[in-house]
Amino acid sequence: MKQHQKMLLGIVIGTVAGIAANLLVGGAPWLEWVVTNVTSLVGQLFLRLLLMLVVPLLFAALVTGVCELDLRSIGRLGVRTMGYTVIISSIAVLIGLVLVNTLKPGTRLSEEAIAALVQKGSVVKAAPAPSGDSVPALLLSMVPTNPIKAAAEGDIIAFIVFSLISGVGLMVTDTPGSRHLKETVIGLYDVLMTLIDGVLRLAPIGVGALLFSVTARLGFGILVQVASFVGVVLLALGLHMFVVYSLSVRFLGGRNPITFFRDCRLAIVTAFSTASSSATLPTALKVAEENLKLPRNVSRFVLTAGSAMNQNGTALFEGVTVLFLAQVFGVELSLANQATVMFICVLAGIGTAGVPAGSIPVIAMILGMFKIPPEGLGLILGVDRFLDMCRTTLNVTGDLAAAVYVARGEPAPENQTAPAPTRPESSAS
Repeated sequence: MKQHQKMLLGIVIGTVAGIAANLLVGGAPWLEWVVTNVTSLVGQLFLRLLLMLVVPLLFAALVTGVCELDLRSIGRLGVRTMGYTVIISSIAVLIGLVLVNTLKPGTRLSEEAIAALVQKGSVVKAAPAPSGDSVPALLLSMVPTNPIKAAAEGDIIAFIVFSLISGVGLMVTDTPGSRHLKETVIGLYDVLMTLIDGVLRLAPIGVGALLFSVTARLGFGILVQVASFVGVVLLALGLHMFVVYSLSVRFLGGRNPITFFRDCRLAIVTAFSTASSSATLPTALKVAEENLKLPRNVSRFVLTAGSAMNQNGTALFEGVTVLFLAQVFGVELSLANQATVMFICVLAGIGTAGVPAGSIPVIAMILGMFKIPPEGLGLILGVDRFLDMCRTTLNVTGDLAAAVYVARGEPAPENQTAPAPTRPESSAS
C-alpha cells in the first residue's frame, strides 16, 4: 500500500473504533485511562516527532532556497507570494461571511443547547495584545533580537525573517567557508528529509491513535448539537478548496486541478491527521519537490513562509465563527463591522500559529473587540478539533497551490535538472 493509503486506513480504523467505544462504553473510567495513557500518548508522540523537525527544517529549507536565488528573485518571489496570500485569504473570508449571512446558522440553536455548551468556553483566554498598535511596532516584532528564543517561543514569522536574512548573507558571500557552510546546510536538509520519511512510516499508527482519542471522548453527539455551524464551515471550506483552488491552479498555475489534488494526497492526509500546518511542512516540501516537480528554491521559499502566513482556512474559520456567535447572542454587526472582521481575519490568518487550536485565542480577542461574549466559544470547542483538521487541510493545500502559482515562469536553479514531465499538465512549472 502507498503511504497515503496506509494513513487513510489509520484514520478510518481510529475513527470507527473511537465512535464505537464512545457509544458502547462512553464515560467509563477504564476508557478514559486508555485514551489518556495509551492512544493520546501515542498520537502526541507522533505529533511531537513531526514538530521536532519543523524549526531546523524551516531554517535549512529557507536558507538553501534563498541562497540559490539572486536578490531580484527574492523580491519577486516575496511580492508574488504575499500578494497571492492576501487576495486568496480575502476570498476565503468573504465566502464564509456570505454563507453565514445567507444561511444564518446562529439562529438555529436552542437555548438549552447554548446553556449546555457555553460553559465550556469560560477557560478560554484571549490572545495577548501586540506590544504596539502601530505599523513600526509590528515591523519591529518581525525582527528577532534572539532567533533561538524566537524559535523556542513559537514566533515563527520572526524566525523566518532570520532564516531569510541568513540565506541572503550566504548568497552574497563567496568564500571557501561560506561554500562549506552551504554544503553543510544542504546536508542538514537531506538528513531531516530522511528523518521525515522515517516518522511518516509511523503515521498510520499515530493518526489512528489521535483520532481514536478524539472520537472516543466526544462521539458524534456534539456534532449533532452544532450541526448548522459545522455544516456552514465545511461548505465554505469545500467551496474554497475545490472551486477557488481549482481555478487558481488552472488559470494562475497552468495545471490540471485533478492532477494537482492527486499529487497532493500525502500532504492533504497528513494535514487532516495532524491538524497542524507546521507539522505538515516536511511532508508538503516532499510533495512539492517529488510529486509536483516544483523548482526547489521556489517550493522551499513559498512553503516555509506559507506554513506561517498563508492560512486561508484559518482566516475563513475565524470569520465564520465570529459571525456565528454574533448571531447566537443577538449582536448586530453592520457591513462596516463585518468588513473590519474580514480585514482582521486576513491579518490574523497570516499571524496565527500553525498548530492545533492556534486560532481559538485569536477568535477570543476578536469577540472582545465587538462585545460578543467570549464564553460563546464553548459552543464550538467540542467540534474544534474536527474543524481544525479540515481547515488545516485547506491551509496546506493553499500553500501548495500558492507554490504552483509562484513557480510558474520561475526558472529552475542551474544545479537542479528539471525532471521529464510524466503528464502534459504537470510540466507548466
